[in-house]
Amino acid sequence: MQIRFRQAPSQDRTPLNSFSTHCTVERWLLVITCCLLALPVSAFDYFQALPEQPLVPRDNAMTAAKIDLGKTLFFDPRLSMAGNLTCDSCHSLSSGANDGRAVSMGAASTHTRRSSPTLLNIGLQTVYFWDGRSKSLENLVVEHLSAPDIMGVHDLVLVERRLQALEEYQIAFNNAFGDDSPALTTGNIAKALATFMRSLMTPGSRFDLYIKGDATALSALEKKGMELFNQVGCLACHFGVNFAGPAPGPAMQLGDGFYELFPNHPGTAYDSELRLLDDLGVYEVTKNPADKRLWRVPPLRNIALTAPYFHNGSAPDLESAIRVMAITQLKKELNTQEVTAIKAFLVALTGVPPDIKLPVLPNSPGVSFRSFVRQ
Repeated sequence: MQIRFRQAPSQDRTPLNSFSTHCTVERWLLVITCCLLALPVSAFDYFQALPEQPLVPRDNAMTAAKIDLGKTLFFDPRLSMAGNLTCDSCHSLSSGANDGRAVSMGAASTHTRRSSPTLLNIGLQTVYFWDGRSKSLENLVVEHLSAPDIMGVHDLVLVERRLQALEEYQIAFNNAFGDDSPALTTGNIAKALATFMRSLMTPGSRFDLYIKGDATALSALEKKGMELFNQVGCLACHFGVNFAGPAPGPAMQLGDGFYELFPNHPGTAYDSELRLLDDLGVYEVTKNPADKRLWRVPPLRNIALTAPYFHNGSAPDLESAIRVMAITQLKKELNTQEVTAIKAFLVALTGVPPDIKLPVLPNSPGVSFRSFVRQ
């Protein structure tokens, strides 16, 4: 099993800080890495509770004003070129912060190439997109706005002008970014949205209660699933606070990535059945042959809310995803009882979603919405 720590990929940079190991020696990986980085072993603990705060960049501190502004922007269709999409269209906060589709509907009735991942606990990630190509959540926002198959904005100045024409937005941006002049810019739109998304934490899962000391928080079946999750080998990659690798902050800084091959063992029937080799992950960004089939390890918290699964949405339900992962990653075939137990454990990773009250979008008397989108 090949596991890599590296910086986010880019088209003009070769992989950095990469090394590989096998799952039979993953404990050696943790020990050696802790020694090399002079980090506490706890940063690599397999089971960790959800932290109270996300990882926040120095140049974009979290404030109530930014969170409120970001929430309003999240639901405003004026951020899309045609005025028909919002961030919530593909990352619905009324469900699992995704859209339940294999791939999403984007601008001009196009489809996105990959499935929309959840935004829940995204503040605990250190690189973004399935291939980890973005080093910051702010950069991810800008790329989403300008991507032809997502929001489709060919000139981000158009979005700035739409919002600048609304007095409520001018006031809100000045309140959130009073030290900036001008305050209403694409960069600050991205900062506000990123700040709101970092607030989408889901504490209070039964798993968290259990590892904090409540022995009754998990059922016997869920405890069995937790044990199997370890025995089968899932924890070799899906460990830590977000079940996606070493802890953000003490071990992983923003821009550092934790990657794994998928499929790790090509040649199964799933390659063609689920089209697992049609998209080569990080390689599509770097064009480095060593990066073929390499993907950012996705988090497993709230996984029960985010079907379908994988980068192409090819696994329709959690049971299917568990079976596929066991075969393609670990060369292990699980029986029905094992799948049921592991699923039960994964369901116990579901936290309490944030209580989001829909915002009232800014409006301007005498100016129709269509006058904005015709620009």
